[in-house]
Amino acid sequence: MTIKSVSDLKAGVKLTQDVHTPLGGLLMQKGKILLPRDLDVLKAFMVQQVDIEGAEGDGNKIPAVKTAGQKPSLLFADPDVSPEAQEQSFKKDLPLHEEYDRMLTLVKSCYQSAIAGELRIYEVRKQMEHLMEHQKEYDVLKFAPRMTNRNDYRYHNAVLCALSSYKLAQWLGLPSKDWIQVAFAGLLHDIGNVRIDPLLLNKPNRLTGEENEEMRRHTTYGYQILKNVAAINEGVRLAALQHHEKVDGSGYPLKLDGSKIHIYSKIVAVTDIFHAMTLDKFYGSAQSPYLVLEQIQLEAFGKLDPVIVQTFIQKVTALHHGTKVKLSSQKVGEIVFTDSQHPTRPMVSIEGQIINLMQQRQLHIEEVIS
Repeated sequence: MTIKSVSDLKAGVKLTQDVHTPLGGLLMQKGKILLPRDLDVLKAFMVQQVDIEGAEGDGNKIPAVKTAGQKPSLLFADPDVSPEAQEQSFKKDLPLHEEYDRMLTLVKSCYQSAIAGELRIYEVRKQMEHLMEHQKEYDVLKFAPRMTNRNDYRYHNAVLCALSSYKLAQWLGLPSKDWIQVAFAGLLHDIGNVRIDPLLLNKPNRLTGEENEEMRRHTTYGYQILKNVAAINEGVRLAALQHHEKVDGSGYPLKLDGSKIHIYSKIVAVTDIFHAMTLDKFYGSAQSPYLVLEQIQLEAFGKLDPVIVQTFIQKVTALHHGTKVKLSSQKVGEIVFTDSQHPTRPMVSIEGQIINLMQQRQLHIEEVIS
């Protein structure tokens, strides 16, 4: 073990002790191999010295960028994963997008058949299982459908809610038998909209009181459609009915308090808000996912289940340092540090300058660049 001054450090050395901020927060963990941007973070936090493994130059080095004619480089690759496995990981996006597109097409067809009282649930389940096989490749903040238009907003919302609800059920520690059912809850929560006049669904300006009441009926319509459908459990039906209920009893259609709202409904309430606000639709443009997460965090006080909200926010923002993001200033940088107390406002390195989004509140992350 060697104690080294931060000013003398070079990238590629390995920490042998945790590094903390001046206030005691964990900044970097023991065993981390320092990258160039990590050196900037250490200096930004005024860390004077760190414990590293052996002499500088020993230990694991950052893989070099290969030159033209060679296989694509794995810049800042994981030293514990073989190059072959890392290269293979880049090939997984296409299958996920293909299964997503198939699910989207099936959902469109399914919604149409539901108008006539028919729901091809076994076909939907089979495709759902194919889609969920790619769950490890799905990242809530990074994934973007290949083709979107405002006409398909509700279908995209359904499929994305299925993917995110499945993942959130896992994060919350629900039994594995619930995962696919929670995905169904996300997929079918708005099925009742098939009984709402399309002119009303897509109305660009404010709804009248009577129109708003009709829109709210999509929850009861959805429960009625799903009431006798096999292969789904009661939680899926209740998610269609209850996903607009609030834990303080101010929601609709039954004004239930938190103790009477099904766990599936609470999960879908969070994923539905997130995807509804981050997708383009007839009556509005997509919003920054980070601003939406901040709004959901505010909703946790009396409206949404706070444990589910905090779990969702902490997990989706747990991006590895070095993730590229675009700020509201349109500048592109890399996340270099995320404070677990303020996960939506990390520190971002832009052209060698560290931007602390907790301090510069006028800025926010507009997009995670996949």
